[in-house]
Amino acid sequence: MTVSEKQAQVLNDLVLINNDRVVGYEKAMEELKKEDSDLKLLFQEKVNQSKGYISELSGEITKTGHKVEKGTTNAGKIYRVWMDVKAFFGGSERKVILDNCEDGEDAALVAYNDALSTEGLTTEVRSLLTNHLAELRISHDRIKALRDAEK
Repeated sequence: MTVSEKQAQVLNDLVLINNDRVVGYEKAMEELKKEDSDLKLLFQEKVNQSKGYISELSGEITKTGHKVEKGTTNAGKIYRVWMDVKAFFGGSERKVILDNCEDGEDAALVAYNDALSTEGLTTEVRSLLTNHLAELRISHDRIKALRDAEK
């Protein structure tokens, strides 16, 4: 596998993770009650954030002449089924929804940390991923703080 192919593969994995994040937050918004409009706004921000990441990652993939992956990861599909089960048994409680969202943020952090440990990434791509990771950490901590406040 060439360096270009490896970089495209790593970036495509992150595209799929961000697709998972979009679908996960959209699912979470469906579970919210009317009085949870604050979370709806926050979750929409996260959807928009991931769509921006997907656009940036896609640009880097196409620069290398590779195709951008579509869809979501198998792990993301399993996660959303689990989210459905938890929502069914836990109701649409803020804490349950925020807990699920934190799990999704954890998965995104792991994926970005793994990607950054890959050798052969260009300086431009490494910088892009480092910026995404810093923003994702802030996002994770915000979701976690909101969840912890619900105890």
